[in-house]
Amino acid sequence: MSSDGTTVLWHSMGQQECDLVRETGWRRWPPPPPDRLYFFPILREDFAIRAAREWNLVGSVRYVARFHVETGFLARYTTRSFGGSAAPMLWVPAEEIDELNAHIVGPIEVTHEFQ
Repeated sequence: MSSDGTTVLWHSMGQQECDLVRETGWRRWPPPPPDRLYFFPILREDFAIRAAREWNLVGSVRYVARFHVETGFLARYTTRSFGGSAAPMLWVPAEEIDELNAHIVGPIEVTHEFQ
């Protein structure tokens, strides 16, 4: 948690998702695709970078984004690791993405780009 009452989260994404976020003025995440039941904000930047480099994201360009969410709101979600890794992330049900977006503080920022 930062001093402003927010938690910094990270998300790795492909070009299509990045374009959708850009269309919102860098303020909102789009709903996950229908075949994905969760949105996975990552709690550690190093793992978000690794995910962008190694995971099966669509397209040849991959990004890491940083965003801040009100810490009190995040208390409803459990922290879990994916695939047995030691990387903590939140599992936000897809149907709750609009509510998560309402608690984002400031813009979503692209911090890394990989080609």
